[in-house]
Amino acid sequence: MESGLSSLLSVSIDFETSHLFFPTIIHWVMAGLFVLILVTKVVPFLAAVKRGERTMPILGEPMDGFRFFGTLVLIVAYFYLMAVVGNLFPYTGYGFLFVSMAFVLLMSLMYMHEWTKKAVTIVVINAVVAPSLAWFILAKLFNITLP
Repeated sequence: MESGLSSLLSVSIDFETSHLFFPTIIHWVMAGLFVLILVTKVVPFLAAVKRGERTMPILGEPMDGFRFFGTLVLIVAYFYLMAVVGNLFPYTGYGFLFVSMAFVLLMSLMYMHEWTKKAVTIVVINAVVAPSLAWFILAKLFNITLP
């Protein structure tokens, strides 16, 4: 009886593969959400494009080409420049910090409808504080290596 209970209460961990458990779950959840987005948003959008409609059925508004393509360009530039700037300051996370500040600033300014002094001030403060806080927490508190 004792050996049966002890085998139920013992835990065996395979350290060579145990770190893959949660990432695998996250990958499957993300894959499911991706399929859900494809079915509910992208398929109707592509059908509307095929019909030649000039509005996006997802939003019901005309497409803002500047913001759409500007977002794509900024995302590509963000990842490219993070590596470039990160190589200038290796193992410090400054690539992440400086490029994230510029990215948040430019994205916020691009999507801002009214450029008032107060709104721009808030955007600038957010562009400095948010990446700095993320950098401090990840790089300094958790010792996670950032580009």
